[in-house]
Amino acid sequence: MEYLRLALDEAKKCTPSPTAFCVGCVLTASYPPGTEPVILAQGYSRELPGNTHAEANALTKARQLSQAQLAELFPNAPHPIDIDIILTHADIYTTMEPCSVRTSGLSPCADAIIAARIKRCFIGVGEPDDFVKCEGAQKLKDAGVEVKWLNGLEKECLEVARMGREQ
Repeated sequence: MEYLRLALDEAKKCTPSPTAFCVGCVLTASYPPGTEPVILAQGYSRELPGNTHAEANALTKARQLSQAQLAELFPNAPHPIDIDIILTHADIYTTMEPCSVRTSGLSPCADAIIAARIKRCFIGVGEPDDFVKCEGAQKLKDAGVEVKWLNGLEKECLEVARMGREQ
């Protein structure tokens, strides 16, 4: 729940939009396996240029980490550190179900999570049908990603997601 609360803090940084949700994301990794997880990257909707989503932003930021930054995060990892291997040991925490379709035509976040070979996705709330019918959780499950619904913050996740809009 700690990482989902951090993801909510990220979501609150979003510039509200009448046509999009405000979502936050935290990417953690345990590497080598069995070590304590560390925060690899965080992101929120529209943080990076180009109509970007929280999960895609966190993944982009993780991939931009230098070898020195990765070595600091994962001091016991074999060097050089391969971010693609780290991501296979990562968990993603997102305030809202990762999108399965984008009205903009951009690549959906569920596809990015699958492509990164992330093993587990923790979700605060399902995506309501405000804009599209989201099937992100099912898409992740079908690809072998373990999906965990975190109970207790659904109301807050939805309120933050709809910031600046009539409820």
